[in-house]
Amino acid sequence: MGVLDLYRLDGRVVIVTGAGSGLGADFAVAVAEAGADVVLAARRADRLATTAAAVEATGRCALVVPADVADPEQCGDVASRAMAHFGRIDVLVNNAGLGTAVPALHERPDDFRRVLDVNLMGAYWMAQSCAREMNPGSSIVNVASTLAFIAPPAPQAAYAASKAGLIGLTRDLSAQWAGRKGIRVNALAPGYVQTEMTEDVPGEMLDFFIGARSPLNRMGDPAEITAAMLFLASPASGYVTGSTLAVDGGMSGH
Repeated sequence: MGVLDLYRLDGRVVIVTGAGSGLGADFAVAVAEAGADVVLAARRADRLATTAAAVEATGRCALVVPADVADPEQCGDVASRAMAHFGRIDVLVNNAGLGTAVPALHERPDDFRRVLDVNLMGAYWMAQSCAREMNPGSSIVNVASTLAFIAPPAPQAAYAASKAGLIGLTRDLSAQWAGRKGIRVNALAPGYVQTEMTEDVPGEMLDFFIGARSPLNRMGDPAEITAAMLFLASPASGYVTGSTLAVDGGMSGH
């Protein structure tokens, strides 16, 4: 087996949450290109249909499961339907996320809780549901953020807290499941890329922030984030667990 073969996912089944748009859609197509069949989960069913068509264009199968990961029962349904349709779950990419930009003194409790319910609790419910079905050698990739390490340019207390919590969750689950279940759990911490979330940050503010914090002095390309996700999802990272891979142009290191 050559080194590039370690990035293949032939015969495997991957669940991607938040797969309706942005990085989630890119992740779904990437794992399909690597040979996996894909379960697509998100709240917006119409967006999932578009991603499913892109997955099927690679020659792989796509199963669409509309779900809100903030609901533990719906997370369980995603895993159950994956098992009923494909008979296995090999990789979970916990990508579903919600972002807000509200000054801390004005943020309402329900809005703060909603961000944590999706970004942190939702990842936990999905991990629980999938780990019950996963075999040794499986992988969970939690999509965190560089804002778990650095202060953001806009007020994002709920988002930053949820992503920092996700990194702590990653460490704990990796310790719990590595030996007993043989499941690797890692986190991916992207920097700023052009997505729906970054569209909410004023361009001049974002340019100044990136220029001041990133040694590479640019936004990331979605393909660069996707390549890192594939590393963590595939056997290429077989000796990696409990780690957080920052793909942020060096922002978190400065």
